Amino acid sequence: MPSDLHSTAHRQPLLAGDKQQDYASPPQQRPTLGTRHSTSRFHERDPEILPDKSNTRQRYTLAGCFLLLSLFSFAVQTETAVYIQHDLNWTKPYCMLYFTHGSWSLLWVVQLLILRLQKLSQPWPAFWRRHVSLLTSTAQMIEHRTLVVPSHLAKASPWPYFLRTTAFVTCALTVAGGSWYVAVDLTTASDLTAIYNCSAFFAYAFAVPILHEKLRISKVIAVAIAIIGVLVVAYGDTGTAKHGSKSGGGAGGPSAPDDSEASNRAVGNLVIGVGSVLYGFYEVLYKRVACPPEHCDPIRGMLFANTFGSMIGTFTLLVLWIPLPILHFTGIETFELPRGEAAWMLVISVLSNATFSGSFLVLISLTSPVLSSVAALLTIFLVALCDQMLPPPLYSPLTTAAVAGGILIIGAFGLLSWATYREMEEEAREKKLAGDESDGEDV
Repeated sequence: MPSDLHSTAHRQPLLAGDKQQDYASPPQQRPTLGTRHSTSRFHERDPEILPDKSNTRQRYTLAGCFLLLSLFSFAVQTETAVYIQHDLNWTKPYCMLYFTHGSWSLLWVVQLLILRLQKLSQPWPAFWRRHVSLLTSTAQMIEHRTLVVPSHLAKASPWPYFLRTTAFVTCALTVAGGSWYVAVDLTTASDLTAIYNCSAFFAYAFAVPILHEKLRISKVIAVAIAIIGVLVVAYGDTGTAKHGSKSGGGAGGPSAPDDSEASNRAVGNLVIGVGSVLYGFYEVLYKRVACPPEHCDPIRGMLFANTFGSMIGTFTLLVLWIPLPILHFTGIETFELPRGEAAWMLVISVLSNATFSGSFLVLISLTSPVLSSVAALLTIFLVALCDQMLPPPLYSPLTTAAVAGGILIIGAFGLLSWATYREMEEEAREKKLAGDESDGEDV
């Protein structure tokens, strides 16, 4: 292996603090992935790039952990949001959206605290320099879409690029999230659930041209089955199942308004339809402009996902407060903070959404927007199970439609996971074969 592949700028393990490093020196240019020599110490010497099989296994292990965390936190967020809006009657859509997205700013702080607790013996200045160096080098990989950043590009700061990217992605997310809050009072909870969760289909539709994903029949079938499962849950029973928005709201349940109260169902369906398309676009956009390239170490992807989530939250707090006084003085939405039980429930709901959103961003970074979007549909069945165990007024019996729809969604997620894993293995084999042929030509 060439000696420059082991420069001190790339030798330390991702979470270790006891290795020497020259933080003052910029990342050095390294040979491309096509260069193949002895790889017996590849993982030890080069933390950015893992062997394909190890990379895939670690990605799926981490993704599985964050999937479980996202499902649990989203269920808590949905239950508390529905309770706040329907039972405690605190309905301030934009204010809830602002608090929810603003809470994402805590993701990096919590992550930094966890990392620091793991390295208490390391001096803070060295720990901080190493953390900033790791995030900066990862940001450069993302900006230039390569694991091997040329030395002349590595000298430039990537953060101006991420300021622009954060503004664009946050605006797309805010419009998508706001559409849900606009539509919730215009259409029925069943229509809202069904149309909103079609974002999984649009995520795949955008992933093909933007991320250059291959159009595979197995994935199309899996996404279709998942959406059918959602339709069964939404329309298969006289009651309306609870469903949560990724931006913090909740709808449905026994306390939900009757369908006859929907003021303008057609307009509401159109609004949430646009929101569904935008959510699919937002997920693919995030993968394209804010996630490390393929074969980057999964730990880097995980750490940067939470960092970018904090950037979204910070932009929300610093910029998107502007509509609050405008809505207040025009009388569209009077600004009023919740009190008593509603305040505590809002804190729980907001923090639960921050946990879900951080996990969801990590899930997209480690896998794909399509798999992550379908995985999020599992929360519909999980919330239905929670309703069966909760006391009134949150209690809602588990219906046959919820069970049938849940089985379809789980089956679709399993099929999509298998198809995605098989695709990753095929790409790894093709890459290995291409590398072997390149070695033969060199000889």
